[in-house]
Amino acid sequence: MTSLVAGFGLGLSLILAIGAQNAFVLRQGLRGEHVLPIVLACALSDAVLIAAGVAGFGAMVTGAPWIVPLFRWGGAAFLIFYGTRAAWAAWRGGGHLDPGAAAGGLRRAVATCLALTWLNPHVYLDTLVLLGGVSTQTDAPALFALGAMTASFVFFFTLGYGAAFLRPVFARPAAWRALDAGIALVMWTIAASLLST
Repeated sequence: MTSLVAGFGLGLSLILAIGAQNAFVLRQGLRGEHVLPIVLACALSDAVLIAAGVAGFGAMVTGAPWIVPLFRWGGAAFLIFYGTRAAWAAWRGGGHLDPGAAAGGLRRAVATCLALTWLNPHVYLDTLVLLGGVSTQTDAPALFALGAMTASFVFFFTLGYGAAFLRPVFARPAAWRALDAGIALVMWTIAASLLST
């Protein structure tokens, strides 16, 4: 039980930071577009990565130094592109929450979500290396992994569906412009941190 709680606590603390993936989930939750597939894509991706980390993939990543630069540059390029799109949306304005508007495409939303997840080098450091490494110090690594996976599911479902409570605020176009501007800053900041390491 101690390993399960430790895994949940560490997993939750790592995922709480506002990042590209979380900002995207929040945006989808506010719009009410494809929330279930998006939160499942995030949580299941985390579960796969956590399982791989606990199974020892972290050691393999450490032994293949070319993997880190590949994901760092690819992730930074994607974040710059996505941040620029968000900045353009903030500059252009006109966004608002229209309940009658047609939802965006499911494939595109899931593809963007998966790119924000799998092209982010920090997710590998957090799940494969950090969680994988800490799991070796526990009495029950499988329970530790289960705790971390549970934290991911709880967080993403809470973020995706809890965003509905903020919808009245985002009925105003100015709120969407502020959100898009904030998302752009988050994306560019993460990209800059990737390129400076």
